[in-house]
Amino acid sequence: MFGLFRENIRIAVDSIKSQLLRTILTIVIIGIGIWALVGILSAVKALESTISSDFASMGANTFNIQRYEFGVRVQRGNQGETQKINPVISFNNAREFLERYEYPYSQVSLSFRGTGSAEIKYENEKTDPDIQVFGVNEHYLANTGTDVERGRALTYFDVENNNKVAIIGSDFTKNLFVNDDPIGKTISIRGVKFKVIGILESKGATFGNNQDLKVLIPIKIARSIFTQPNINYTISVRVDDKAMMAGAQDEAIVAFRNIRGLNPIEENNFGIERSDDLINRIASITGVLEISAWIISIITILGSSIALMNIMLVSVTERTREIGVRKAMGAKRSTISTQFFIETILIGQFGSILGIVLGILTGIAFAAIFDFKFALPWGALIGATVISFLTAVLAGSYPATKAAKLDPIESLRYE
Repeated sequence: MFGLFRENIRIAVDSIKSQLLRTILTIVIIGIGIWALVGILSAVKALESTISSDFASMGANTFNIQRYEFGVRVQRGNQGETQKINPVISFNNAREFLERYEYPYSQVSLSFRGTGSAEIKYENEKTDPDIQVFGVNEHYLANTGTDVERGRALTYFDVENNNKVAIIGSDFTKNLFVNDDPIGKTISIRGVKFKVIGILESKGATFGNNQDLKVLIPIKIARSIFTQPNINYTISVRVDDKAMMAGAQDEAIVAFRNIRGLNPIEENNFGIERSDDLINRIASITGVLEISAWIISIITILGSSIALMNIMLVSVTERTREIGVRKAMGAKRSTISTQFFIETILIGQFGSILGIVLGILTGIAFAAIFDFKFALPWGALIGATVISFLTAVLAGSYPATKAAKLDPIESLRYE
């Protein structure tokens, strides 16, 4: 049995070599369909895993009060689409919320981005003017799921006593502090000197935004350095138990509505966002992309199945005399049909391998260009293999049946 199977494989390979151009074109067509599937899903998987891990770092027990709801920036007016403008979350809003909000087993983080173009100096060295500086309170690190790799975090006393201390991102050890231990060293931000007390754990970059090139300083000191008008603050609330999230969120909405002076019939002029809500929305968006990839792939592969069936019908016609000889020597119908089935499946699998390799390379290139985390889409790889196999079976059924039913005498007469 194994010897017969091996002989059929050898005959199939010889047949493929004899009609190499047509076979290559068919393999390429199948490969394009698989490439579309694996390539798109590899890119989507890299995008989804990167964004989900970034938002998941906030923790399932955390929600933010921010200026706008995620993705809701525009409302339709009488004259078409008009921009919905919510007031910024001012420092007075944030401070009042911190004083009012007393939900049990919760902690509130206040933060704002002072600048995204700071130049950090250390002795005679300085960075490029592309450093992000954030003013934060003592709960910022815990609420954002950020860990200190070395040194210590900010404390309540650092914030309240206006201590000039700073926590820096891990990339500073690759440029500004290549030869020195940053802990205890003094850096300068806009002429103000800060003592480095900690180094953040590396988080990488998302959409070109390097999370490891930032500096965290106490929020009150930051307010004295960055005095631009209309600074928008972020309020983050973290509860110890996820079961308390709904109650904590409801109380936060009531408290902030009162701070904003909204009456009961007015809509919120601020947004509430939970990290798991964002992840679910991202999953729904990437789900649409995945369905689109499957549809594109299936349409392309259906086209390739027609090409594959055509090449096998031509092969049956060209090898009619060979089929007659084999039948005259005692070959059964099942043996003839199996031979053509194996040939069809081989072509389909060659196309599948080509498409999978190109798709994985596309995903790796996409992840490298946008600095995403590459992850193999195992579902797509398995699906591509199964689809190409089924396509080969369907495309090879009629040619294999036709070859098996040929009359041996008429086949021997065929020229």
